[in-house]
Amino acid sequence: MSEYPVDLEAIKRHFRQDHFAATSGVEILELKQGYARTSLTIEERHLNSVDILQGGAIFTLADLAFAMACNSGGRVAVAINTSLSFLRATRSGTLVAEATEVSRSRRISTCTVHVTDEQGTLVALFQGTAYIKDEPFPPQEAQS
Repeated sequence: MSEYPVDLEAIKRHFRQDHFAATSGVEILELKQGYARTSLTIEERHLNSVDILQGGAIFTLADLAFAMACNSGGRVAVAINTSLSFLRATRSGTLVAEATEVSRSRRISTCTVHVTDEQGTLVALFQGTAYIKDEPFPPQEAQS
């Protein structure tokens, strides 16, 4: 449990400001403590030279879900290691990344992210480890 108050709505607002994920088309679907879901509707711009979804698009989708899940504890958590296994090629439709924090200590958060297609078929598996800092998350916004 966090020593800081956890405001999940503020955390969602913060992650909506992730310019790279937003301009890539990643959407935030759900956030709970230790859990997040994001989605990406595949467009032509997401395809690589052999007309399958580019790996970086899958990574961006999974990485945002990972970041949200490990920061949902109310303290800043930054990635220190990630891995992504591509399990199935895809060309169209919508993918969903579901991140679950599987372990959390004072300094380390470990998450697994399942990326599935519209039929629920596993497309990719992402593992991430984050270092938990002492600062509250989201960072305190300036009062106007």
